[in-house]
Amino acid sequence: MSIIDNSTSATDVLAQYRTRQDSKANGSSDLGKNEFMELMIAQLKNQNPLEPQGNGEFIADLAQFSSLEEMQKLSSTVETVVGEFRSSQALQASAMVGKSVLAPANFGTLDESGEMNGVVNVPASTGGLRINIENASGEIIRQLDLGEASPGQHAFTWDGQDGNGNPLPPGRYYVSAHGSYPHGMEQLMTLMSANVDSVSLGKGGGITLNLAGMGSIPLSEVQQVN
Repeated sequence: MSIIDNSTSATDVLAQYRTRQDSKANGSSDLGKNEFMELMIAQLKNQNPLEPQGNGEFIADLAQFSSLEEMQKLSSTVETVVGEFRSSQALQASAMVGKSVLAPANFGTLDESGEMNGVVNVPASTGGLRINIENASGEIIRQLDLGEASPGQHAFTWDGQDGNGNPLPPGRYYVSAHGSYPHGMEQLMTLMSANVDSVSLGKGGGITLNLAGMGSIPLSEVQQVN
């Protein structure tokens, strides 16, 4: 333990305690509350009898120590709650494996079922809502005219066929949605449906869903679970 001379005040002891606590956060040796009290008692035993520390100052130092200790307890409690919350989130996310979710995307996967599903976000009423389906080369292979649409989400399904009724092979296809407005055509946001293959829990506690044919997305981006 450090030697305390007659010139050391309780405030100096508290400063030593805080310095050691800061060092603890950086991986250095720490000074706990027991060591703090030992230093405080040693300071009282060795203080100058002609200039003793006043009761008010001593009580103030103890109050600071008490406040610091309570903050450390609160920090530990918060970390525990956060850990439990993350575990609960991971458990809930794992229940989504095998289910279909909607997430923002401009592409989808045509699977063996021969269908690709999605949703268009329409911000304001439009006189004509159109969905373009494109292949990997950017060629429009099918147009879906949904007609007039009110504000809100509008679901659509592509049957996997081109404009001539020919079935197309499974794979990734791109989607763009446009609404007709007085000022012209406006591109709208699309959400695509995909199955959840697995769930990953990151080091920082973030949860990622691994979607079939769409890759990985944060759980926070999921708009709907089917």
